[in-house]
Amino acid sequence: YPNPATQFIKFEFDKSVDKSYTLEIYNFIGRKMASSIVTEAKLTIYFNDTYYRGLYIFQLRDRSGRIIESGKFQVIR
Repeated sequence: YPNPATQFIKFEFDKSVDKSYTLEIYNFIGRKMASSIVTEAKLTIYFNDTYYRGLYIFQLRDRSGRIIESGKFQVIR
């Protein structure tokens, strides 16, 4: 949340989420925009100048690279 986002997006995970999971964000054409290790139940990604208006995909991956959860969000600027 928020979705659509303007300056940042926040993710909240179950307390059971493994601390070795990685959150990856891709733009709609597949370019990786961010990659963060999930160390806590909440994670905030702040947008820099490379985040343009449009649709973005997020993927929560385990240590082996398997997708645990995925979804999309919109950036409006």
